[in-house]
Amino acid sequence: MDLRKLKTLIDLVAESDIAELEVTEGESKVRIAKNSAVQGQQFVMQAPGVMPQQYMQAPAGIPQGVAAPVAAEVPAESGIMEGHVVKSPMVGTFYSAPAPGNPSYVEVGSPVKQGDTLCIIEAMKLLNEIEAEASGVIKQILVENGEPVEFGQPLFVIG
Repeated sequence: MDLRKLKTLIDLVAESDIAELEVTEGESKVRIAKNSAVQGQQFVMQAPGVMPQQYMQAPAGIPQGVAAPVAAEVPAESGIMEGHVVKSPMVGTFYSAPAPGNPSYVEVGSPVKQGDTLCIIEAMKLLNEIEAEASGVIKQILVENGEPVEFGQPLFVIG
């Protein structure tokens, strides 16, 4: 796929309301996805026999490869209850339990202490435990088990 076509596809995704576009041309495959948590876009191009590489653009001032839960206070108008919001430190797949069939680490109403494991995010075949940065009670779980999550996406509200 030539670069002019690729640039046209990128512009199409950037200017439209679509979140993701995947195009296969011959043996080449291109996936363009908007990333709402970090102002930018994610582009992955896969050629035959080549493993795709994932690139994550970290906000300025945060070193690449640093994976620590991001938390913030959120006002009630945002649709998320007030409290300490635990955000995803990486792009990956959210898992609420340590293994399929096991009970979830936490449920709404569960008391948690700072350092307790809240969930697992799988990124590039690595399982990353996400820990509570504050003590309290789980007010909301904002992600379903098995859902993909973005960098900075709110996961839990602790009150």
